[in-house]
Amino acid sequence: MASDMDLAEGTVQNILEQESLKWVFVGGKGGVGKTTCSSILSILLSRVRASVLIISTDPAHNLSDAFQQRFTKIPTLVNGFTNLYAMEVDPTVENEETIGSEGMDGFLSDLANAIPGIDEAMSFAEMLKLVQTMDYSVIVFDTAPTGHTLRLLQFPSTLEKGLAKVMSLKINLMTRLFGMDDEFNEDAILGKLEGMKDVIEQVNKQFKDPDLTTFVCVCIPEFLSLYETERLVQELTKFEIDAHNVIINQVLFDEEVVESKLLKARMRMQQKYLDQFYMLYDDFHITKLPLLPEEVCGVESLKSFSRHFLAPYRPSIQRGTVEELENKVSALREQLKDAEAELERLRKGKQK
Repeated sequence: MASDMDLAEGTVQNILEQESLKWVFVGGKGGVGKTTCSSILSILLSRVRASVLIISTDPAHNLSDAFQQRFTKIPTLVNGFTNLYAMEVDPTVENEETIGSEGMDGFLSDLANAIPGIDEAMSFAEMLKLVQTMDYSVIVFDTAPTGHTLRLLQFPSTLEKGLAKVMSLKINLMTRLFGMDDEFNEDAILGKLEGMKDVIEQVNKQFKDPDLTTFVCVCIPEFLSLYETERLVQELTKFEIDAHNVIINQVLFDEEVVESKLLKARMRMQQKYLDQFYMLYDDFHITKLPLLPEEVCGVESLKSFSRHFLAPYRPSIQRGTVEELENKVSALREQLKDAEAELERLRKGKQK
């Protein structure tokens, strides 16, 4: 394990300082706090960039809950900001709206069966085409859980397979998919797919450029999350996508006089996995975030919690100090006082 001096700084400051960044992906296992982290990253970026767009590609959208504001598939200015916009994209809904139920029943089902993921790939391409026409200096993706995110990164090759297979499917049903009239030809259909492929290949080149794109892995200090993070990092390496930031959320810091055996056991368990994270990702920027007694919802809560992204969290009490012992004695006195009061109450109850 690397020494503390060798470890990269435990903040996301490096992302804010990389002025060339255009795309920031935030991903990880479900339930680890991806939306909170991506929302806070977008808020921090809005302080140093001209304009920021945060996009949720998770069908179970949480951006609206995080900011406590309703978002749709149209970029909307976040309340309290002049340069931060948010939108929620649902590939399934996009396709239903674009194609219509008859088209879905016919051609799309054939196409989706022949090339799994082609429907999502085309929706993603359309969304990227829309985004490219907008003048945002940086775009943050709040992605779906790991499996969906990896599929998203495979979309360019999915579209290439689609081009190879598309001519063998029912040509007469393609009009429903692409909104053409009866006077169509194969070249027009092929051109539509080629246009989508060009857009997504152009973006894919940007995704593979570490100056333009980075992926932030969010996790919690537990086995399954560690496993998912390692799988994600390996897949990102395979796709040639840069990743040098890990955010470990919901960390229990040993900062108070904890008498709970459960909490102590959880701290020991977390420490075991924290050590493994540092061993596996000793050249990453690892940001540890504390577990809070309350949810982080609303702009003010997000802004308040964002300070832990910019400076390593420091427990309020250091172990082995006079202050720690004084706090421990004070806590024990409080417990003794409560126990004596309870004993007195029980004695009075018996006398009656």
